[in-house]
Amino acid sequence: MDEVPSPTIESDTVLSTILTLAGTLLNLYVFVLLARVVIDLIQVFARDWRPSGFLLVLCEFVYTLTDPPVRFVRRFIPPLRLGGVALDLGFIIVFIGVQFIASWFYYLAAVVA
Repeated sequence: MDEVPSPTIESDTVLSTILTLAGTLLNLYVFVLLARVVIDLIQVFARDWRPSGFLLVLCEFVYTLTDPPVRFVRRFIPPLRLGGVALDLGFIIVFIGVQFIASWFYYLAAVVA
């Protein structure tokens, strides 16, 4: 009897899939960061707004995911004061950094494949 060759998955395909998945997860994280911007803007323009119910859970989820990296960057780079306004450079650096790393993962996935 002839043996049927078993299907094999090449390591390059697995690595490419993992890198693509990592890039996709980072792109999803960018959407969470954008949700944080929306929540912060709502709080700035409607100072008496307090989320409740499902919206409270969603806001807590967004802040739980985004606070650790933003606070870490803020320890080294404080907000930039421009008169009466403070520009949060920590958030901007995290936002750009996540997008850069995601595109780097996609590039590596394309090179490996």
